[in-house]
Amino acid sequence: MIGTIIQYAIYLVILVILAIPLGAYIKKAMNGEKTFLSRVLIPCEKLVYKVMHVNEHEEMSWKKYTVSVLIFSAVGLIFLFGLQMLQGVLMGNPQGLSGVKWDLSFNTAVSFVTNTNWQAYSGESTLSYLTQAIGLTVQNFVSAATGIAVLFALIRGFMKVKSKGLGSFWVDLTRSIIHILIPLNLVIAILLVAGGVIQNLSPAQSVSLVEPIAVNSEGQIIENAKIDVVAKTVMVDGQKISSAKIITQQFVPMGPAASQVAIKQTGTNGGGYMGVNSAHPLENPNAFTNLLEMISLLLIPVALCFTFGTMIKNKKQGIAIFSAMAICLVIALGTIAVSEQYATPQLAQGGNVDISMVDQSGGNMEGKESRFGIATSSTWAAYTTAASNGSVNSMHDSYTPIGGMVTMLQMQLGEVIFGGVGCGLYGMLAFAILTVFIAGLMVGRTPEFLGKKIEPYEMKWAVVVCLATPVAILVGSGIAAALPSTADSLNNGGAHGLSEMLYAYSSCGGNNGSAFAGFNANTVFLNLSLGLVMLFARFVPIVGILAIAGNLVGKKKIAVTAGTLSTTNAMFVFLLIFIVLLVGALSFFPALALGPLAEFFSML
Repeated sequence: MIGTIIQYAIYLVILVILAIPLGAYIKKAMNGEKTFLSRVLIPCEKLVYKVMHVNEHEEMSWKKYTVSVLIFSAVGLIFLFGLQMLQGVLMGNPQGLSGVKWDLSFNTAVSFVTNTNWQAYSGESTLSYLTQAIGLTVQNFVSAATGIAVLFALIRGFMKVKSKGLGSFWVDLTRSIIHILIPLNLVIAILLVAGGVIQNLSPAQSVSLVEPIAVNSEGQIIENAKIDVVAKTVMVDGQKISSAKIITQQFVPMGPAASQVAIKQTGTNGGGYMGVNSAHPLENPNAFTNLLEMISLLLIPVALCFTFGTMIKNKKQGIAIFSAMAICLVIALGTIAVSEQYATPQLAQGGNVDISMVDQSGGNMEGKESRFGIATSSTWAAYTTAASNGSVNSMHDSYTPIGGMVTMLQMQLGEVIFGGVGCGLYGMLAFAILTVFIAGLMVGRTPEFLGKKIEPYEMKWAVVVCLATPVAILVGSGIAAALPSTADSLNNGGAHGLSEMLYAYSSCGGNNGSAFAGFNANTVFLNLSLGLVMLFARFVPIVGILAIAGNLVGKKKIAVTAGTLSTTNAMFVFLLIFIVLLVGALSFFPALALGPLAEFFSML
């Protein structure tokens, strides 16, 4: 047990050690300061400005910045939608895959443009290499960069005094991609290839199985079958199974996986090159690649907390925001880890399953890869749902009720426990604005945050930002639950079935993209409704954050006095966590009570 706890601690320590210097680098890169890569990257940046006719020194109003974000995202959505529909007649399709149906194309295009990467399909059997490369991978970069750009617009709102501009969206977007995402992911992709992740343009291959298997008419493996490949017969208990089919070949997907896996993790995208995501041995073959991908999930979101502190010249403030997020993450990770390690009474009943930790992982190993075990799977589950990433190395549908509930809850909080690149931090800053306003009213002081007065205008938009995710999830899942056709997509009935459906809408409403893996979401209604939920949960907060930034940037700084509420001490960290839980957790308590909590108590 001690060794397992140390393993969890090491994962967290490595993450923070790597994030601190990256945070310092991001601050310099986004401010246009000199870095060790400037000699190579600045000419590339200038070339983009020249080709795209971008004014590097433009100061956009918040409305122009918002319009630029929305138009850029809309163009990306239309392009990716059309690319999927037409992939059957385009090059880069060695498998000869047909075009994707319109509703799935819409869902996937929205998913990747909103940095959600929800997938109602298996990538290796649905999308061509061309679609994966210039469609999905490109959106992985630009959607992540959009989140970073909006965050820095908000930071400038706090930094600048009596100004009108928030900087240029096009400059922020370009610097995010060229100076941060491309160099980081180039290194990670090379390490992944070295670790065994595939990266090629070869067609998929068929290889001979070491031992043939037999399947029935529904494709299920027939256990204890005696197979005669020459005679083409399958016998079970001495009786011939005439409907059985003998399988001697295995489909092995190929393609440019490592380059997409790198950005799907660091950009908190999460879209798997393979259908089973990072549980696939060609996408995540061993402990080294697993550690690298797992750390990448939260690397930039954690780094941005330290970037924020240095940008506003108040490192304590950055540490306070980081502390609030880290405390929530540790609690979530601990809850998942304990729940999965102790499993459920049913698994241990009658000694049918040995859940002890003697010479084995023990606990609930259902749905988890034996090469990773419970500790690494639980850590990944906590990281990926905290980061609004959505990639998985185990199936959350097989987690214990409490373990599955925590992964769901982290998304329902509004992806603010580190969250997506950029969007996680600006979401938490909206909660910070809400916190100082409430605290100011309680003690009779003028609400201020980082030297700027927090007035009704900021509060109204902060409430919109904080409630966007709960509204999107609850409205979407409520409509779906009322439709009888939704039950056909469930893999389970009862409380667990409700959890599958609620998790799907929580994942899309939290711009996460992970799934319980038991929910068939590839229907016209679900593709459209989940797509609309993703659009609402992504762009309503962006508009709200930019509106707040646009109002803050024109305000003067207020001097700190003895009556100023401290936003860097332990009390503020506690209040911030309390407000996040108050708004997020209580909004979903009735739904969670009918789903995972009901399932948990039914097992006692």
